[in-house]
Amino acid sequence: MADTAKPPLAATLRRIERSAGALASSAVARMDETLPWFRALPADQRSWVMLVAQAGVRSLVEWLRSGGAVATTQEISDEVFAAAPRALARSITLTQAVQLIKATIDVAESEVGELAAAGEEKALLEAILKFSREIAFSAARVYARAAESRGAWDARLQAMLVDALLRGDSSDVLASRAAALGWADAPPVAVVVGRSPGGEITSVLHAVYRAARRARLEVIGGVHGDRLVVVMGGVTDLAASAAALAPSFGDGPIVVGPAVPSLDQATESARAALAGFRAAPAWPGAPNPVAADDLLPERALAGDAAARRALRHDVYGSLSRAGGGLLETLDAFFASGGVLESAARELYVHPNTVRYRLKRVAEVAGLSPLDGRDAFALRLAMTFGRLDPAT
Repeated sequence: MADTAKPPLAATLRRIERSAGALASSAVARMDETLPWFRALPADQRSWVMLVAQAGVRSLVEWLRSGGAVATTQEISDEVFAAAPRALARSITLTQAVQLIKATIDVAESEVGELAAAGEEKALLEAILKFSREIAFSAARVYARAAESRGAWDARLQAMLVDALLRGDSSDVLASRAAALGWADAPPVAVVVGRSPGGEITSVLHAVYRAARRARLEVIGGVHGDRLVVVMGGVTDLAASAAALAPSFGDGPIVVGPAVPSLDQATESARAALAGFRAAPAWPGAPNPVAADDLLPERALAGDAAARRALRHDVYGSLSRAGGGLLETLDAFFASGGVLESAARELYVHPNTVRYRLKRVAEVAGLSPLDGRDAFALRLAMTFGRLDPAT
């Protein structure tokens, strides 16, 4: 004898199928009534939500017909969101999607008395609650996939932006790529370079963004080989901002480029930071993070033309223009091993005169001959200046 068994809730299924359109319309009406943000959506997005609601009712019928089989649950629930374009996930947040699901389930629950056949009310209510759970999980999967895709794309776009910065591309190229990432270009801007901690690039950048949010910084980052390059915006304190991001970097030196007014001038900061990163091992006692400008001597010795130019022009040139025997006093002071009295005898002046001139050196060049680190920079500046006196 043929199997004449009917699917569970067969009578109820027929009623739901006949009421599918009205049920979806009631759900959208409930959303319009209870969710102010839904009323503000453009017409095309509201129509997408209507499609999703209709697909949800159809999927509920299929799910009930299968008896809630576990094997088909995910497939059926995922079909609900396949009815709308992926753009909907970018227009409506996950929180808002949950609110839409709740509004739809509230309507379905309120209609159980009309939809269920006699004696099947409790079974239908339980089925709706179970199916709503699967729909919620399906929504989470949709948004998780969208977030992963967006994160991977953002990581690639940021890497391209950092590449453009390092190459010195035009400001139009930088502006267009930064705009795609939502960069507000809050001044001033500075670039930080350090070693990447390794692992997935999206995970590395996520750690950078988390630290930046805590420090109230705007950032764009990219991983280049073993280096992590981060552009900071809205920097009020270079050292403090870099220190806030330091846990996101791997072991080794972290170098901060000089602050510049905007992103289209950040190439200068990036090049200084990269040059400092390469030269930093030559100063074992350097603070970490360290400013690229504090590494001028090491950068110059490593072949960085910008660092040599800064020492030659800003330090040696300033002392040369100031006159007053400052360069001659430095020569005598360094030749005497830093002994004031010996330098004074060499110059045939009183030791107090040497003290005064050394103080003037610190005022003019921003480097004190009495500090070992500054003295090293001063001697290099004098060497580079005399090698190319024309500039």
